[in-house]
Amino acid sequence: MPDETEPVAPYLHRLLNLLAQDASADAFKAVADEARGGGLRPRELAELDEATTTALRVRTVLRQHRRREMELTALFETAGDLAALRDLDAVLHSIVRRARLLLGTDTAYLTLPDEDAGDTYMRVTDGSVSPLFQQLRLSFGDGLGGLVAQTGRPYATSDYRSDQRFHHTTGIDNGVLDEGLTAILGVPLLLGSGTGEHGKVIGVLFAADRGTRTFAPDAVALLCSLAAHAAIAIDTARALSDTRAALDELARANTLIQEHSAAIQRAEQAHDRLTDLVLLGADVPQVAAAAAELLHAPITLNDPLGRPLTAVHHRPGPVDPATLARAVEDSRARGRAVLRDGSWICAVLAGQELLGSLVLHGRPGLDDADRRLFERAAVVTALLLLLRHSVAETENRIRGELLTDLLTEPGRDPSGLNERGRRLGIALDRPQLVLAADAGPAAREALTRACTQYLFGTGSISAEHAGTVVLLQPDDGSAPGMTARQAADQLSQLIGVPVTVAAAGPAAGPAALARAHAEAARCLRALHILGRTGDGAGAHDLGFLGVLLGEGHDVDAFVDSTLGPLLEYDARRGTMLVRTLRAYFDRAGSLTQAKEELHVHVNTVVQRLDRIQTLLGPDWNHPQRALELQLALRLLLIRGTGAEQRSPEP
Repeated sequence: MPDETEPVAPYLHRLLNLLAQDASADAFKAVADEARGGGLRPRELAELDEATTTALRVRTVLRQHRRREMELTALFETAGDLAALRDLDAVLHSIVRRARLLLGTDTAYLTLPDEDAGDTYMRVTDGSVSPLFQQLRLSFGDGLGGLVAQTGRPYATSDYRSDQRFHHTTGIDNGVLDEGLTAILGVPLLLGSGTGEHGKVIGVLFAADRGTRTFAPDAVALLCSLAAHAAIAIDTARALSDTRAALDELARANTLIQEHSAAIQRAEQAHDRLTDLVLLGADVPQVAAAAAELLHAPITLNDPLGRPLTAVHHRPGPVDPATLARAVEDSRARGRAVLRDGSWICAVLAGQELLGSLVLHGRPGLDDADRRLFERAAVVTALLLLLRHSVAETENRIRGELLTDLLTEPGRDPSGLNERGRRLGIALDRPQLVLAADAGPAAREALTRACTQYLFGTGSISAEHAGTVVLLQPDDGSAPGMTARQAADQLSQLIGVPVTVAAAGPAAGPAALARAHAEAARCLRALHILGRTGDGAGAHDLGFLGVLLGEGHDVDAFVDSTLGPLLEYDARRGTMLVRTLRAYFDRAGSLTQAKEELHVHVNTVVQRLDRIQTLLGPDWNHPQRALELQLALRLLLIRGTGAEQRSPEP
């Protein structure tokens, strides 16, 4: 270089150093100003000014390249984040943070639509200090973000509060004011072709400053690129979420299928096992034991009255009969097992006939498969009970023939009767209680069936005889009256009408059993005469009347000796002195009430009582004699014979 250019060289060298240092524009201008004071000639100054201008252009280009490099690096890092997407929140926070750093704004944020609420909400913020702004929700079409979402195009404002291109709302303006924002740039998050015309807006990405600022096109382009990455991240995350949800649903469906398949297999095995038990001639307790083993829980089988017949792995405690009865009726109506107080209860049915109930203890959380297994066990139990009942009815008919022969002709062949009883499993030579039950002619057939069901499984027999149903039960030490009352109560429940039961015994041997039956029959008639229909009692429960009804007492002789003159007079003359005497005593000695019962004039009653006094003596109405007369009148009704029965009644 010529010598005359040497004075410029130091300044040019300094310009190169400033370029290397990325110094400010003022530093470059300072070099030119210094050269003007250094005595350079005009030509040299012009050359230095040109060099300074070139250096500033180079500085601008270098800065643009560096910014572009930073932008590309940020985009590559964002793409890397998307490739390793694990957490959508983390990716969106990274995009918003990079937008803020690359654009050099005070804050950046991203909003997403809430389709359920019908608005948009702040999804991610960076650099925000206002809780009001961070919780801001924007209706579609409101604010700058609403305009971006509507049009699918970027929008920027250097002064948000004075810009009237979009709809201002009090809520949005208050949030922006509380954050102190002025300049805002918003770009859409687009899915599809990436254009506002064809793409779908799924959110808006913002960069904002608290001072006035005009956003350059390259800043808009950069934010659009980041928004595109954010849209991809959201779409990918949603796709992954849908995929995971589908996989989870598929896994659940697969689990249900496996459980259902296992349940079907288990049900088939249970069905085969229960069926094999039936085919092999198993009894009800064996079926109950198999069901308890399959269901891993204790089971109790009750009869129709709620009395336990079989208990497997469980000692039944006191059961509230009313609660059990309601549960059985509910199960009967639904045709399904029902849950009551932690236990499952299933009615054991043959058609509409209740044969009993199964109770599964200790498994309140029974699933559908085990519930169906429990119900199937009830069906198999019903089948076995029905078979047992059929056999029992056949055996009972044969036993009934034995009972009829025993009561009709006990002395004809006592040893033969005892032998027939042994073949049928009935020890006639051991103490037995004899019960006579009556529910009226209309219910006699139902009572006969109910007695068979009541005695089912007890080794006892029953048969219809002489208008009543007779039951023969082994003596268990219970008082006859208590046994009669229990039978009356339970038989009444079974047929739904009052059943009256009388008991006698214990007695052993054909002759003694026949006498016990005669005593029970007299006691049964006494219960009806005394108005105790639906009750149960033995002779000893009827006081002095029962003593007279008992075995060894000549009732006929007592009646004849006490009422004989009246019976003979009525029989000879066709009068009604016995009936008049009974009406007089029944009405507590009231002549007026007695004449109303007899439908005669009071003078007629007085005349008949005078005749009675003549025949029986003047002490007939004294307390002791009156008691004997009243007792004889009761016994006369029970005996059902005598002149009174033959006399015409008004």
